[in-house]
Amino acid sequence: MELIHGFIDLIVHLDRHLLELVSSYGGWVYAILFVIVFCETGLVVTPFLPGDSLLFVAGTIAGAGSLNVHLLVVLLTLAAVVGDSLNYAIGHYLGPKVFRFEDSWFFKKAYVEKTHAYFERYGGRTIVIARFLPIVRTYAPFVAGIGRMDYGQFLLFNIAGAVLWVVLLTYAGYFFGNLPLVKNNLSLVILGIIILSISPGIIEVARHKLRAQGSRAN
Repeated sequence: MELIHGFIDLIVHLDRHLLELVSSYGGWVYAILFVIVFCETGLVVTPFLPGDSLLFVAGTIAGAGSLNVHLLVVLLTLAAVVGDSLNYAIGHYLGPKVFRFEDSWFFKKAYVEKTHAYFERYGGRTIVIARFLPIVRTYAPFVAGIGRMDYGQFLLFNIAGAVLWVVLLTYAGYFFGNLPLVKNNLSLVILGIIILSISPGIIEVARHKLRAQGSRAN
């Protein structure tokens, strides 16, 4: 329970914790942020790491003068591209074997199946769309690899999605994160970003349950 509480505190008060990292480690924060984004996008076992909120808060801190926003954008875009490419390679290597894995605290076959449904609906655009959807963002390149998506096509969508995701959220933090209204309510803004990020998944689950109830009623 204490671990869960600590994780929630880390996510909701990401601004405070990231400032502490900047104060403690200085320039090494670029490397720390690179690793977090790389793992969140590149390892199917770490979909719980902060993504959207991390980019926004990093941009906010850059706007306050503690980090170079342009270097931040370049490094985190590279981390996102390389992360997705690794995830694709892992999925391509494992292939159908993955569906024989048992569910555990870090792996859920339902996540893979849900992401596969996004591919069925949106095709290659899923790689771009998934950048803005937690969990799906982590599993999309993995499923693309399992499905043997053409790597050249995958890489194109991978780069486009990474650039859009990092640029939009980091510069949003840079330009708006230090406005008095936002700065004084940054924890609420972070919480709002998290809720907004997961809302498509919540809506999809709700729609699925309503359809299932409708089917049973008929």
